[in-house]
Amino acid sequence: MSLQVEKLENNMAKLTIEVPAEELEKAIEGAYRKNRGRISIPGFRKGKAPRKMIEQIYGREVFYEDAANALIPDAYEKAYDECGEEIVSSPQIDVVQLEAGKPFIFTAEVALKPEVTLGQYKGVKVDKADLEVTEEEVTAEIDKERDKNSRTVDVTDRAVKDGDIATIDFEGFMDGVAFEGGKGSDYPLTIGSHAFIPGFEEELIGAQIGVETEVNVTFPEDYQAEELAGKPAVFKCTVKRLQEKQLPELDEDFVGEVSEESDTVEEYREEIRKKLEKRKTDEAKAVKEDAVVDAIIADAKMDIPEAMIETQQRQMVQDYAQRMQSQGISMEQYMQFTGMTGEMLLEQVKPQVMKKIQSRLVLEAVAAAEGIQVTEEEIAEELKTMGEAYQMEPEKVEELLGENGREQVKGDIRVRKAADFVVENAVEE
Repeated sequence: MSLQVEKLENNMAKLTIEVPAEELEKAIEGAYRKNRGRISIPGFRKGKAPRKMIEQIYGREVFYEDAANALIPDAYEKAYDECGEEIVSSPQIDVVQLEAGKPFIFTAEVALKPEVTLGQYKGVKVDKADLEVTEEEVTAEIDKERDKNSRTVDVTDRAVKDGDIATIDFEGFMDGVAFEGGKGSDYPLTIGSHAFIPGFEEELIGAQIGVETEVNVTFPEDYQAEELAGKPAVFKCTVKRLQEKQLPELDEDFVGEVSEESDTVEEYREEIRKKLEKRKTDEAKAVKEDAVVDAIIADAKMDIPEAMIETQQRQMVQDYAQRMQSQGISMEQYMQFTGMTGEMLLEQVKPQVMKKIQSRLVLEAVAAAEGIQVTEEEIAEELKTMGEAYQMEPEKVEELLGENGREQVKGDIRVRKAADFVVENAVEE
C-alpha cells in the first residue's frame, strides 16, 4: 500500500491510498466466492458458475463494489496509522480507480486536529459561589426522598389532576378524520411530564375516569410529520385507570428506613444539610471550572473543521440512542413522542458538541504549555477505578483497551489535571 497526504484548507486533509493490483484481485475473487451461491446461470448448478462466466453476463464490475468494501477498512486503518497526522473525523471516501489488473486507488478526506493559540489562562476572574444551605432546601431534599419512597395507589373518586398517572386510550383527528400514528391504547401518562405534544397533558386535567374527553391541541410548527406541523387536532381520550403517589409521613419510622446515620427527624435534617453542603461545594467547583474554561475559550484562537463537529454530533446522538434503547425506548418512538427528527437532534446537540471540542482543545493546549505530565501510577489508579466500575481486574481493562485506549486514558487524565490547574489559578471575586 502507498499513501500520499495533501493538506487542504480549514484543517482538512486528503489521503490518497493506493492498494496493489494483486490485493484487489484477491478481493474480487473473495467477492465472487461470497456471492456465487446467490447467482443463477443457465447450464450451471447454483453456486457453480465460473467467475468469468458471471462477469461476461453481468459485466466485469459485478464484484467491484464488494471488493472495494472489503479493502477500504483495512487500507484506511493502515493509512490512519502511517500518515503522521492527528485525524479527528470520520473519513469521506471517494473511489478514484477501481479496475481489475490495476491498483485500487481511493481518497479519504478527513479533518485534522486544529492548533490552538491560547490567550489568558492563568488568573482568570470568576464569581464567588454561594455555598449556604437554607431550611427550604433541606425540606425540599427531604420531600424528594419521601417521593422516592412513595407508593402508587388507585384513585376512583375524583378527576385527573397534575402529577397523576393516567392510563389512557386515545385517537387523534384532524378535520374529523383520524390521522396515522395518532392512536394508542393503555398508555401510562404522567400528567406534567411533558411527554406528549404541548398542551395535551394540561387538557386532560379535570377528565373523569371512563368518560371520553376531547383534548384540543396544536402541533408544533417544527413537528416531524409535515402534514401535522402547525395544525390543530382533536384527541378523543378515555382515562381507563387513575393513580396517584402517596408520600410517607416524616417521622422516626421513615428516618429509620432511609438513613443509616440518623435516628430522629432533627438528626436526619442535619444529615441532609451536610449532604447538600457537599453537593453545593462539588457543584460550585464544576461551575467554576466551566466559567474558567469558557473564559479561556473566549480568549483563544482555533479553527475547528466542520467535519470534526459533524462526527462528534453523530456520535453523541448515537450514544443517546443507545441509552434510550437500554431503557426500552427506540429512537423512532422517542421522535414520535417529541416531534423531533434526526436533523433536529443533530442540531440540538451541536452547541454541546462545540463546547466539548473547544474545552478539550484548550485544556490540551494548557497541558502542553505547562508541561503537565501523567505518571504510570495515575494511569494505574484510573484503570483500577475503571475496573471497579465494570467489575473486572485492571489488567483485563488494560488488555481490552489496547495501546490506543491506554493513550486515550492518559490523555483524559492530562486534560483533567489541566482543568484542575486553571481552576486553582483562577481568581474569585
